[in-house]
Amino acid sequence: MTQKTELKWWQRGVVYQIYPRSFKDTTGNGVGDLQGIIEKLDYLEHLGVDAIWLSPFYPSPMADFGYDVADYCDVEPLFGDLATFDRLAAAVHARGMKIIVDWVPNHTSDQHKWFIESRSSRDNPKRDWYIWRDPKPDGSPPNNWGSFFGGPAWTFDPSTGQYYMHQFVKEQPELNWRNPEVKAAMLDTLRFWMRRGVDGFRMDVIGLVIKDAALRDNPINPHAPVNLPENDLFSRLIQVYNMDQDEVHAVIREIRATLDEFPDRCGIGELWGPLDRWVKYYGEHGEGLHLPFNFRLMDGMGIKPMTWDAQTLRGVVDAMEATLPDFAWPNYVLGNHDRMRMVTRFGGEAQARVAAMLLLTLRGTPTLYYGDEIGIPDVPVPPEKIQDPQGVNLGAERSRDVCRTPMQWDASPNAGFCPPDVEPWLPFTADYATRNVALMSQDSTSILTLYHQLLAMRQETPALLSGSYRPLDEGVPVDCYVYLREEGETRYLVALNFAAEGRQVLLSAFGQGRVMLSTHLDREEDIALDALALRANEGVVVALR
Repeated sequence: MTQKTELKWWQRGVVYQIYPRSFKDTTGNGVGDLQGIIEKLDYLEHLGVDAIWLSPFYPSPMADFGYDVADYCDVEPLFGDLATFDRLAAAVHARGMKIIVDWVPNHTSDQHKWFIESRSSRDNPKRDWYIWRDPKPDGSPPNNWGSFFGGPAWTFDPSTGQYYMHQFVKEQPELNWRNPEVKAAMLDTLRFWMRRGVDGFRMDVIGLVIKDAALRDNPINPHAPVNLPENDLFSRLIQVYNMDQDEVHAVIREIRATLDEFPDRCGIGELWGPLDRWVKYYGEHGEGLHLPFNFRLMDGMGIKPMTWDAQTLRGVVDAMEATLPDFAWPNYVLGNHDRMRMVTRFGGEAQARVAAMLLLTLRGTPTLYYGDEIGIPDVPVPPEKIQDPQGVNLGAERSRDVCRTPMQWDASPNAGFCPPDVEPWLPFTADYATRNVALMSQDSTSILTLYHQLLAMRQETPALLSGSYRPLDEGVPVDCYVYLREEGETRYLVALNFAAEGRQVLLSAFGQGRVMLSTHLDREEDIALDALALRANEGVVVALR
């Protein structure tokens, strides 16, 4: 058996994130739905992705667009119903693909029946399912923690005279994972979806589920920006006691054991933090998460966008490779529903093409974000139309709506996302008539064609799937990033030019090779590697002889 066949599906495959509200509307209300995803599965299969990950589709009042879950075991009517989900899962599996769903373990909606019971009285059996505390003697919140979305992480409940914790909007009270009943109930929700055929879970803010037992104040951050919004209490503190507690790993092990009750399931965790803390989420011997999400290529520590710099990005990869234990499998992300779009972050489509080649030729599992394959940038949303609570509370510049705009399928009014006479929930790019799947799929030099070719090459090339990674220094200009992917006797060279001018890479030790793919999609040729010419913002994959 070759190493290629020994890889698990979540190691071999490429994951494609879908934000259901923004993929395809089939009901004519301007909001995407599960049936819309079913109708576009042929596109995803043809694109060459192996698994789809769905952002939340559970019943929700939508205070945070589905991350405020009112029922973990049902479907929000806006998106369909359980029967629709079952059809979706069956259709995904019929195409040989996998389905991953979002799981939101840290908090529920304040409309969840558990919280309605919990807040009904201090002696309700579910009172301790959430985190309630008395006010300080002066009536103020129990500690100084701030919400990610602005204001304190506590809301006072007059009827019972206590505060409840929420590190997001006040409609998202936090579960008490130190309560065994909560843990058991939440693990049962995983089993519910695995019985329906779900292959894996992306676990929202999994590092937050255990807080400091004493709920101590977080220290003041002396390096906080001076121009923060007045209500941004979160950024004024160093996040020490509200996340990434050592005790969280016992919970992670129980989650993993639950996944292991079903064959071949995968656990992916949304996590931040220094590498030495982050890597612990794999477990000491691989008994933790299969894939703690790695956002470092996207935005370093999650505070500001990553700069478009060859050595900075190489440093991220090299540090990851040096840190991972032998049993751990790497992964990389360049876009998601919380961060600036890749085209905007890195400076334009030319840079996004190089970034796509980087993402799809590194060792490890890549996750794509819907729309990146057609080069959708951040789309301006007028202040009066901002819907994201982060943007509403902390200012338009913090809104995530700009990276959640609808998929652009064709040049018709409303880009084929929803009927022409319906207002979509968010706007499209100004150039949607030319930046869309229908047109770009017919263009042999489009970024969509590049994604098709990269995905096909990756799947057909064992060296790119399971091969080793080795960066090169000698003969490589400082604004280029060059590395080898090797599997047995097969060697592929990836050379990426991050400069806005042409560069020469001098690799005489490697003799001859053949350019198999260029990000410009106009080059396939035999070359001598003693003077490999790269054009401005060009990446190439070279098969070595």
